[in-house]
Amino acid sequence: MMAVQGKVAHAAQWSYFEVSHDGKPFALPSTGSITYNVRVGDTAFGWAGDHIEAGVSTTFTEGKSGSPKHEAGYNFLACIGNNARIVSGEAKGSRGTVLGTHGGVEHVMIDFPPPVLDKMTLDDKILIKAYGQGLELLDFPNVKIYSLDPSLLKKINPKPQGKKLRVPVTTIVPAEVMGSGIGSLNIGTGDYDIMTHDPATVKKYKIDQVCFGDLVAIRDHDNSYGRTFKRGAVSIGVVVHSNCLLAGHGPGVTTIMTSAVGAIEPFIDSHANVGRYLGIGRYRKKTSRG
Repeated sequence: MMAVQGKVAHAAQWSYFEVSHDGKPFALPSTGSITYNVRVGDTAFGWAGDHIEAGVSTTFTEGKSGSPKHEAGYNFLACIGNNARIVSGEAKGSRGTVLGTHGGVEHVMIDFPPPVLDKMTLDDKILIKAYGQGLELLDFPNVKIYSLDPSLLKKINPKPQGKKLRVPVTTIVPAEVMGSGIGSLNIGTGDYDIMTHDPATVKKYKIDQVCFGDLVAIRDHDNSYGRTFKRGAVSIGVVVHSNCLLAGHGPGVTTIMTSAVGAIEPFIDSHANVGRYLGIGRYRKKTSRG
């Protein structure tokens, strides 16, 4: 367990206009900042935005002042389910939970209760107790684990079934829908996208029903040493950003499990969501303090 520290990432505008997969220009909110109205458990579709990140988007640094190795370390070591604590500003001492990582912008997204968001500013710093990279399942050597806090693994509670591990997911998608992020060699950071621009495929696999924090299975994709097609392989990811209009993009998933030989057997469970397991986001119990 190691400490890594980041800061709130500023909101970004990538271009005056971007062009959608069907040739239409658009100008919409995108990555970064403190997002007040999008939380774990919300749908990943239907937002007036593109690549929207739930909760608080954080980064090690912005601009050219930081070391690329430190930036990579922040993204690599922070795991889904890790505890986070604000260490500056009016919200100092407030605690949150890591939701996932977003490649390209190199963001780590963190959930905090709404009253905490109201106290935060873009100057705030956040300390994460990074824990989980290197986690192994000794009884299932053919299943590799990435970016997953051990306590969250216990709550997901995958069940042995012979030589396979049964893992709950809300959605199972085929290899051909995976887009942006394929070929990335660093599985411990970033994400890759489920493409959503073929309506028939989206309807068939109910992709438009996925929510932030959902566990999703990807058939015939091996994430052992890079994101690639491999028949018979299975990978599990967590939805970390919204649907997108750009060609080759869609809801992003951060990898948490993979097996090159199909030692993972996903099964549908509508409750398979990080927010539900951890009691955060839309699943957080309301109290007098939020």
